[in-house]
Amino acid sequence: MFDYETLRLIWWILLGVLLAGFATTDGFDLGVGFLLPFVARKDVERRIAINTIGPVWEGNQVWIILGAGAIFAAWPIIYAVSFSGFYLAMLLVLAAFILRPVGFKYRSKLTHPSWRKIWDGALFLGGFIPALIFGLALGNVLQGVPFHFDDTLRSFYTGSFWGLLNPFALLCGLTSIALLGMHGSYYLTVKTNREVQRRAITASRFFSISLIVLFTLAGLWVGFKLQGYVLTGNIIYDGPSNPMHDTVMKMTGAWVSNYRYYPISMLVPGLVYFGATMALLSSLLRKDKLAFFFSGLSVFMVVATVGVSMFPFILPSSSMPNQSLTVWNASSSQTTLSIMLFATVVFMPIILVYTAWVYRVLRGKITQETIESDSHTMY
Repeated sequence: MFDYETLRLIWWILLGVLLAGFATTDGFDLGVGFLLPFVARKDVERRIAINTIGPVWEGNQVWIILGAGAIFAAWPIIYAVSFSGFYLAMLLVLAAFILRPVGFKYRSKLTHPSWRKIWDGALFLGGFIPALIFGLALGNVLQGVPFHFDDTLRSFYTGSFWGLLNPFALLCGLTSIALLGMHGSYYLTVKTNREVQRRAITASRFFSISLIVLFTLAGLWVGFKLQGYVLTGNIIYDGPSNPMHDTVMKMTGAWVSNYRYYPISMLVPGLVYFGATMALLSSLLRKDKLAFFFSGLSVFMVVATVGVSMFPFILPSSSMPNQSLTVWNASSSQTTLSIMLFATVVFMPIILVYTAWVYRVLRGKITQETIESDSHTMY
């Protein structure tokens, strides 16, 4: 149905949609998790906050499974290099994801304050650690990852876990925390009332302003200080996947070249600011659902900004730039991409419709009365 070049481009877009979908859906419940100590001070208030995400967090995490599966099937070389290179970081994320269900299930099994405090801490870490590490990962990908291939295409990662904690990556980690904190607090304003809602409104305004400031700082760093990557020479768009045949040059400000060549792409980072600003204004006008919508738009567009800035690179190599992985040299075969696209066209609408139905069924606020009337079955 589609030629090889078009299929590669389609799957680059779909991969971005899956990752942005994960950030938008699971992002708000990660945000609620690490906001828990700040927006809820009494036990009943913490139960209210927890139960706003209790019915949906598992479904939200399906998006990261879909994203990882898409990378594995559509971009197997990228999957192999990234998951081995970021192995320790991914283990930390996995440990945090394990803490979340355990915290949800066990927190309310006993009423002792110390017991519940331990699991509140687990839920905080289960939200904070992934939010931070995902930002660190994006920051390191933008700088390039230290890997190379030998003549048999075996990959070798030459970095370290502590090398991930560089200044630019830490800035991206803080931006990620601000982004998901904003999204989670706007969600809480929709789903709660009274004191929890009041504190969530305060948090949402703080994180909205923080996101605008941090995103601007990161953008200036990318534009004027960070070395990006540019493909030079002949580019083969529809040939066999082989990362050994490209010529890549590193240069400061390279990641903004796409915006110069295609000015319409400036809409993508522009929508980050638009979403955060409109969310803030909607919150001031007490249009809580509208604020949450614009917050989600901002989250989605932050991920899209990274993708547009780096195109056609997906995982550049800082140690061997000529072996960087791009849309054109790291995909599966044309047949594999075609079969996967057919399955996506069939099943993705079903997932979206079901997800929309679940959120409609679970609409409404979680209040103290809700918790007290159904205390034994609520988290």
